[in-house]
Amino acid sequence: DMSQRFLTIADVAETLNLSQSATRALLSSGELPAIQVGGKRTWRIEASELERYIERQYAATRERIESGKI
Repeated sequence: DMSQRFLTIADVAETLNLSQSATRALLSSGELPAIQVGGKRTWRIEASELERYIERQYAATRERIESGKI
């Protein structure tokens, strides 16, 4: 539900149709900005950051297509 401010790894994995481990890799690399909260340092991803990440991926894909690198 994108009306929530913060999403879980499971939410993001479902949205992007990725595994949770692939999603975790995006977070730990910093490619998809997120925060860790609570004693177990649980990841939370702001919905707006996910939208910005998707926009960046569209832009990067367009650049690869235009440069013939796809």
